[in-house]
Amino acid sequence: MSTPTRRRSLRSRLLAVVTNATDTLAAAWRILTRAQQTLLNVLARIRPGRTAQAAIRAAGAAFQQAIAAFDRTAIAFIERWAATDLPTVYRAGGTEALTLAHRDTGEWTWTPRHQSTITALSAQYYTDLTNRVRESVRRARAFLRDALTAARGRVDRLHPARWPGRTALIDAHPLDTVIYAGNTRHPAAAWAHAAIAWQTYTTANSGMLRTTADEVGADWIEVRDGPGCGWTTHGDSDEADGSLRTVQDALSHPVAHPHCRRAFLPRPDVITRPDYALGGLA
Repeated sequence: MSTPTRRRSLRSRLLAVVTNATDTLAAAWRILTRAQQTLLNVLARIRPGRTAQAAIRAAGAAFQQAIAAFDRTAIAFIERWAATDLPTVYRAGGTEALTLAHRDTGEWTWTPRHQSTITALSAQYYTDLTNRVRESVRRARAFLRDALTAARGRVDRLHPARWPGRTALIDAHPLDTVIYAGNTRHPAAAWAHAAIAWQTYTTANSGMLRTTADEVGADWIEVRDGPGCGWTTHGDSDEADGSLRTVQDALSHPVAHPHCRRAFLPRPDVITRPDYALGGLA
């Protein structure tokens, strides 16, 4: 099998991982958004009367159950992602390094350095994802408080309050978004894809690079990246594609941006010359 075919094979496997994981994470967020719509529909139908307060409490309890279901679903995914999926992705990157360097005569193994690397990555990404879940749970509870307060005011016979309407409540509490730095909001599905893609390609490339340094014994790698993609960020004038980099430099920049699909080719044939003619291994 030729080298380009093998590289496409790994890339297609990583793309499948990203797609499946993104779909699972986005589905968890839909538990919240559907529950939000249901709650607002129920509250809008409640009229003043003796049973109004009980109906509001029941609607609130149902939404609380949806929050718990979202939390369980999302955390279960994150635990599996950190404990199983990311190590599998890391191993795939390491195995690919041996294949591309024609060193695939033996089975790739978890050395202490590999174990240390994946443990650090998994812990970091577990924390990143769980923080997003906790933030969404907090925002969902804030929405519930405001929605129930508005509903109670609406059915209060002595001091009726104006129902703000579903649009106003959703605008104030858009549960289908996540909040980035600077208080900017992005669709949850788009965030999930960006986060999962970043973690997947960073992890696979870390496995590739550690294996290149330790098992292949190479100090240099050749970069394959999108046209015009910079080395440290997408807009960096130092373009990455086709360049030779040290493994240590590459470990600092396994990807350049959330949707980056950077790949590496071990170059054990390059010893000390970064201007060595490119073209891959024979």
